[in-house]
Amino acid sequence: MTYAITQTCCNDATCVAVCPVNCIHPTPDEPDFGTTEMLYIDPKSCIDCGACADACPVDAIFPADRLTERLREYEGINAAYYAEREPAPVLASPTFHSWGEPVFDRSIPADFAPIRVAIVGTGPAGMYAAEDLLLHTNAEVTLIDRLPVAGGLVRYGVAPDHPTTRGAGEAFARFHSHPRVRMRLGVEIGTDITPEELAAHHDAVVYAVGAPSGRRLGIPGEDLPGSVSATSVVSWYNAHPETGADAVGLSAERVVVVGNGNVALDVARVLVTDPDALARTDIADHALAALRDARVREVVLLGRRGPEHAAYTTSELLALKHLPGVDLVVDDRDPRTGAAIDAASPGSKAALLQGVDREAVDWTRSPARGRRRIVLRFHTAPVEALGTDGVRAVRVTEEGEPSGAEIAAGLLVRAVGYRGVPLAGLPFDETTGTVPHEAGRVAGLPGSYVVGWIKRGPSGGIGANRACAEETVGTLLADAVAGVLPKPTGTSREFRRLARSRSGRGLVDARGLASIDRAERARGRDAGRPRVKLATVPELVAAARGSRLRLRG
Repeated sequence: MTYAITQTCCNDATCVAVCPVNCIHPTPDEPDFGTTEMLYIDPKSCIDCGACADACPVDAIFPADRLTERLREYEGINAAYYAEREPAPVLASPTFHSWGEPVFDRSIPADFAPIRVAIVGTGPAGMYAAEDLLLHTNAEVTLIDRLPVAGGLVRYGVAPDHPTTRGAGEAFARFHSHPRVRMRLGVEIGTDITPEELAAHHDAVVYAVGAPSGRRLGIPGEDLPGSVSATSVVSWYNAHPETGADAVGLSAERVVVVGNGNVALDVARVLVTDPDALARTDIADHALAALRDARVREVVLLGRRGPEHAAYTTSELLALKHLPGVDLVVDDRDPRTGAAIDAASPGSKAALLQGVDREAVDWTRSPARGRRRIVLRFHTAPVEALGTDGVRAVRVTEEGEPSGAEIAAGLLVRAVGYRGVPLAGLPFDETTGTVPHEAGRVAGLPGSYVVGWIKRGPSGGIGANRACAEETVGTLLADAVAGVLPKPTGTSREFRRLARSRSGRGLVDARGLASIDRAERARGRDAGRPRVKLATVPELVAAARGSRLRLRG
């Protein structure tokens, strides 16, 4: 028996580090790492020890003979990666991985006094940086977030029907109560506290603020009611406290989603999934209620290029193929679509569509009654959102129709990528939507660093942030050894007082965060769900303070 890596692989390579026989690839020192959709286990080398499954933070690894029907294809996907590759050498020690030359040697005692590092952002990028600092140095870490709760995109960006992916958040949470960690949640840097004030109280500051804005289409009608960004939809169904319960209307029978990346597929899947299935997840209460009353029968995914160039990953497409009660259809009105699918080589994303129903859809008609469905339409780009008081249709390009065809729809979702936003006091590259840096060191600002999407742009999933954080932390530690970090003038206690006096939302610490977690889990137990999220800032702050009041009483 061998093991197989499946849909929820996060690519953080924890499994690689524990494998005793070097059977998981690509490793972080191989060229393919960071470019493949997932990691793969070589069935010929696997010795069935299970170490990788035990270490996986997102429960993506299973014995091949125990894969469910929905996951069974992953046995072949893992094996196919090695079909034309030379077998890797089998080594006897679990410490064989070189992973290239380290930026900073964490195995020797640090030749500098303990430093205080502030990390702005508590998503995966920030938490990987915190993990590296806490495990390999004696640094004190201050975790800061503008929201009164931690988690970032693990909490607010992962689809609710992907609960194992959220397991990464449980792994990060163990550091929230670390003795060298101070949590200052509910504080916005650049608004409540300036970057200069933050730097004055810490030896170094790492910005892990992500890319919170959705890219725009740049077409007429984009700002009509009924045209929303995918970032808003994802925040809405994940109970983000800055997204209102009425942010997304679901009165239309057909929804057009522009884009065919994983976020676009997430949105499409959630909109047509049986609400009774979603009721077993931590989806926002308001979103669940709206989905129960929704009229959505059909979601159309528009891809500018052909199926051979689709941006979604194989695993996310496979999830659509196995969605209960939902049909997957390819609109093959453009002859290039069918031709690309028919000619696709085995194992490619286009080849996975060879068994999917095809149809030249009549977009002037309302969706048929019966089963819900997702329609993939390639070689199509939107040119205008039509309507007066709201979106009623989307005009798109079409082969042989220079004036464009119309797709009748009452909701347009823009899922064409994320973008970083400027942060007061930091340089910003408007072209890339990132902060200019050198190996994570912010240009022209000694003691300031970046990690994650604000550093490299919105690419890569959760695990991609591990290597990104290692580079940034390595640069920071090299600067500490060189003695070039600015000396702070304020103490940790003084920063706590400053943060408490400036926080307009109510400062939340580790004890308050634990109280929020208990409150949400208790609400979940009452509803038969893993948790029911508190969806507003006042609710979150009240839950955090409630714990302290009970403890004092």
